Amino acid sequence: MKALLQPDPASTSLILTTQAIPAASPGSNEHLIRVHTAAFCSGELLWTKDYPLAEPNSKELVPCDDVAGTVVTAPSASPFHVGDEVYARTNYNRAGCARPYTIALTEELAFRPQNLTWAESASVPLSSLTAWQALFVHAGLDVNTAKHEKEGPSSPSVLVTGASGSVGVWVVQLARWAGAEVVATCGPDNVEFVRSLGATEVLDYKATSLKAWAEASTNNRVDVVIDCVGKELLHDAWWCVKDQGVLISIYQPPEQVKPSGLTGNAIKNFFFIMEPNGTQLQEVTKLVNNGKLRTNVDSVWPLEEFEQAVERLESGRAKGKVVLDLTL
Repeated sequence: MKALLQPDPASTSLILTTQAIPAASPGSNEHLIRVHTAAFCSGELLWTKDYPLAEPNSKELVPCDDVAGTVVTAPSASPFHVGDEVYARTNYNRAGCARPYTIALTEELAFRPQNLTWAESASVPLSSLTAWQALFVHAGLDVNTAKHEKEGPSSPSVLVTGASGSVGVWVVQLARWAGAEVVATCGPDNVEFVRSLGATEVLDYKATSLKAWAEASTNNRVDVVIDCVGKELLHDAWWCVKDQGVLISIYQPPEQVKPSGLTGNAIKNFFFIMEPNGTQLQEVTKLVNNGKLRTNVDSVWPLEEFEQAVERLESGRAKGKVVLDLTL
């Protein structure tokens, strides 16, 4: 079968090569998946260089760990059966999914939303899981007692930086669904788009600094900040967190850019990387099927046009996910 491969981890160049079809290990929780679509993640071609594997040659460097496809083989005890339409964020420690067949584990898989196209399905796992885990695992919002789109005096307040990005759009939507008051930052071209996702207030980061916004009113403090940008915006986001609040970044450890004059009390802050989780992804599926959440695909490319797809991914102009369609 044809497959994309990154032959040199020090380079972002990819080649189209030929591989044998993988096989699920007998007695394991592995499923063989016929790949319909697979999605890139911005920056992923630098991961092996920047974050070397414990065993450098332990996997083939096939990109795209977000996948949507059909089950070909499954363990006898699996809830997923031959022919089921599924999607997943597969573990980075294994070869990715830019190939016609791939391996996914039971705990990574979920049934895909039936109101999405195959390309849209592949765009969901990484971004939605990152947002879900940031809000409901690390920030402490309670998904079980959420007010579900109904703000009130006791509603938590959440600030999202980079709200028009691939993760930010999911943080805005999930926080709003959980009943939070959502403040979001984005560029001027995306203000109305982010507002349509449910943000209560949208700040154009080119016109208004977060520090200035926080200092403009004593009410401009939030319980939770989810930073998707890092650097200067993360630095300024420190000023926006209430005492005892939470500051989470998916870009870098917040302490690296903590302002020297900040006097906030007991702000919990940390950086995290999402973990594949099929159970959480199935909750996302329910919300998408019910029309509560939506995704955004920038472009769809045949496997053979991977060079154009990567160019689009790295251009900085993509508005949504860049997806490979292996059925084209």
